Amino acid sequence: QKKSREESSGEGSGVEILANRPYSDGPGGSGQYTHKIYHVGSHIPSWFRALLPKAALQVEEESWNAYPYTRTRYTCPFVEKFSIEIETYYRPDAGQQANIFNLSAAEKRQRIL
Repeated sequence: QKKSREESSGEGSGVEILANRPYSDGPGGSGQYTHKIYHVGSHIPSWFRALLPKAALQVEEESWNAYPYTRTRYTCPFVEKFSIEIETYYRPDAGQQANIFNLSAAEKRQRIL
């Protein structure tokens, strides 16, 4: 929250928190759901910002945190069909597990390393 306040310097900047609530029976079981909008316009040169529509200056983040598992999805309203989804498991093994997500052989072949 402190970083969000520091990054907020007026309209078109900072982080807008739309939801921050517990959930049950979701990704990873039960945990905390957050939905944020990052206003990134202040981090882009003004000449370039003037060429872009307002929707291109926002990034949405939805996150389901059910420690030790989290799922986070990033989207941009300007590019409707594009998203990045990140799944993470936190384990006390220094990253030594070869197949933390228990992928099948077919799923493993589809990975891009």
